[in-house]
Amino acid sequence: MRLAIELGRPDPENLQLNVDWVQHAERLGVAIAFSAEAWWSDAVTPLAYLADKTSTIKLATGIMQTTARSPAMTAMTALTLNDLTGGRFILGLGASGPQVVEGLHSTRYNPALSRTRETVDICRMIFRGEKVRYDGKVFQMPLPNSEGKALCIDHEPTNIPIYLATIAPRSLAYTGQVADGWLGTSFSPEHSEAHLDHLCKGATQAGRTIEDIDLCVSARIEIGDDVDAIIERRRPFVAFNMGGMGSADTNFYNDAFKRAGYTEDAKAIQSLWLSGKRKEAATRVPDAMVTEFQILGTTDMVRKRIASYKAAGVTTLKLGLDSAGPLGPARFELLEQIIDITQDL
Repeated sequence: MRLAIELGRPDPENLQLNVDWVQHAERLGVAIAFSAEAWWSDAVTPLAYLADKTSTIKLATGIMQTTARSPAMTAMTALTLNDLTGGRFILGLGASGPQVVEGLHSTRYNPALSRTRETVDICRMIFRGEKVRYDGKVFQMPLPNSEGKALCIDHEPTNIPIYLATIAPRSLAYTGQVADGWLGTSFSPEHSEAHLDHLCKGATQAGRTIEDIDLCVSARIEIGDDVDAIIERRRPFVAFNMGGMGSADTNFYNDAFKRAGYTEDAKAIQSLWLSGKRKEAATRVPDAMVTEFQILGTTDMVRKRIASYKAAGVTTLKLGLDSAGPLGPARFELLEQIIDITQDL
């Protein structure tokens, strides 16, 4: 099982620290560094900055939002990054959610799956060096009744892996059909079927197996002897996912926990959160909704927990190391500790 890290938030004060972080991970043998696209930075520019400062670690978007760029620009950006990194780029794509898409990008969220499917189709056409003619539900290239013409990007054919961040059943099945990798979240080894059954279904429909897909799963990690205190610190984050990562009608994280058997808890936490009762929402989170979806506890507990992710089929573990605080020495040390723990896995 490979390990991956997340970049710190890039700003003028910590650019060198981010470089040091990724170079440190590279020396330790970490496989992938992911750059997020959130409310402060695009996912692409930090990777371009790191391209000539690294040599072996793969650089990946985690994720580029399908609503923030046209498919052609997504593909052209991927080609450029792949050239800058010497073939080390992974294109991580995702639909994001209605609050961000409709609030920030002035685009209707739905049809999200159609947009993702068509973006992947068009990107791969461009990667193959084909002239782009596409008649989809969301994208038509060239536009009908227009002066547009079918064009071919001036770049030799290139194979760039596409990883999809998906969490809903139909999107998971589509990921199983076509993706090189899956960027998973709200995953529990005890309830892996909540995600993997849908991925397997899609893979089977396409004549593939789940072994054809890099199952890259995110997990928050905290090491310490006071397990009860760790659980208490993590409850508010679970409550935020249940109530704050989406609207009352659309919350994919909440839905994932429901599929794992926590329907009553997920609904109750969401209701409290949306009523403004955030402290009560955190208190309502049962221990199992923390411990079964994260990697927490003593060194021995963490070792066994990481092994359970591998046993569940996870092939790349994306390490969430926020328990060590902002990017700095403590996070570097935690990464080293995890490397030591996983040497024999």
